Amino acid sequence: MGRAFVYVIVGGGVAAGHAAHEFVKRAVSPGELCIISEEPVAPYERPALSKGYLLPEDPARLPSFHCCVGTNEERLTPKWYKEHGIELVLGTRVKSADVKRKTLLTASGETITYKILIVATGARALKLEEFSVSGSDAENVCYLRDLDDANKMVNMIQSCSGKNAVVIGGGYIGMECAASLVINKINVTMVFPEAHCMARLFTPKIASYYEEFFISKGVKFIKGTTLASFDFDADNKVDTVNLRDGTKLPADMVVVGIGIRPNTSLFEGQLTIEKGGIKVNGEFQSSNSSVYAVGDVAAFPLKIFGETRRLEHVDSARKSAQHAVAAILGKETKDFNYLPLFYSRVFTLSWQFYGDNVGEVVHFGDFSGHSFGAYWVNKGHLVGSFLESGAKEEYEAISIATRLRPAIEDLTELESQGLAFAMELSRDSPQLQPVDGAGSSALVVEKPLYPWHATAGVILAASIAAFGYWYGRRRRRW
Repeated sequence: MGRAFVYVIVGGGVAAGHAAHEFVKRAVSPGELCIISEEPVAPYERPALSKGYLLPEDPARLPSFHCCVGTNEERLTPKWYKEHGIELVLGTRVKSADVKRKTLLTASGETITYKILIVATGARALKLEEFSVSGSDAENVCYLRDLDDANKMVNMIQSCSGKNAVVIGGGYIGMECAASLVINKINVTMVFPEAHCMARLFTPKIASYYEEFFISKGVKFIKGTTLASFDFDADNKVDTVNLRDGTKLPADMVVVGIGIRPNTSLFEGQLTIEKGGIKVNGEFQSSNSSVYAVGDVAAFPLKIFGETRRLEHVDSARKSAQHAVAAILGKETKDFNYLPLFYSRVFTLSWQFYGDNVGEVVHFGDFSGHSFGAYWVNKGHLVGSFLESGAKEEYEAISIATRLRPAIEDLTELESQGLAFAMELSRDSPQLQPVDGAGSSALVVEKPLYPWHATAGVILAASIAAFGYWYGRRRRRW
């Protein structure tokens, strides 16, 4: 028993939905594409689970957040897949893969063959047992990775109004779930081992702002320690959370958000694995030419920083899927030129970050209000930008500024200009092309940046490039 397709996507998350949309935009023929997913529903925008699904009023529910509403595109309901001749194989686990024979074996015993495979298996939530703590199977211990997890958490929330919740982890899931729990009138204590929340991204100053805001909403923080064990009641529910520093916390529900691990097990020993994910080239093609990998599971060359990375964010999942499909169909010959984007929304707050958070940090804006940000400058160039409560054009401006990677010589001047630096740079330099690799634009910040500074920089850069090309041709060494 088996079926054959030209294209198969294994995995049913955000990347799968956006890949399917791209296939249809590029006129894939009906009957050529199949999506295999363990989840029983068509691909959806996963961020909705922590941002809207848990809210007490007008919560997000399917079909409202099927792909691709997250990018203001059409909503891909099951009817859409049927209309476009795309086979959805839902509620089905792939038991094994053979990339040499181009076959997938499902848990039900069906063999599915392909010509091109897109691996969009994403990642799974790390469980407590992987850190030698038991209790994940308790009725009131929740994770949040898929729709089933979200439904379990909603049920727990409805029974815990006015009661106590402990959130283990201070990253995205921890922060966003804590906010949702507080909005549901639950008493929340967050526990994490780092010195401040969102330690992988936030500076201490930025983290302090968000922690103080959360505290004002009633959230308590216990930092610098980890979970040691649980105590259970007669119904095998957690009633006490024991921390390694000796603290005991009463708990009516526990939310665990301690990270994720890419789902690569089907392909280990068959494809090259790097940085925890499947290594791919700039077109998302793996070490096997018929297999592509996208989203959380892909370790791809990040051109702007000249190194291979694996990114865990919805924006990367969407865009990598689109690029891979374009490459597969021969419509995209350039390597993926991606600027990392991370964002979050909690309570009335909303921030975006572009680039990389390495080097010296320059904070700007009003940290006593709601509009502030930061730049990261590494080896003399701006490599990262963060902004809270920005308008659309302001977020676009810090994105442009980060991609251009201007040279920065005066950090004090950059601090004094603040957001105005990115706004002026984006207005004055729309003709500058994005920078690849480890290069940089010709812009230097020594004093306030006026239009003629940018123009002169562009002219100088173009002149140098033209002379170099002419000279190299003459020497036959270009």
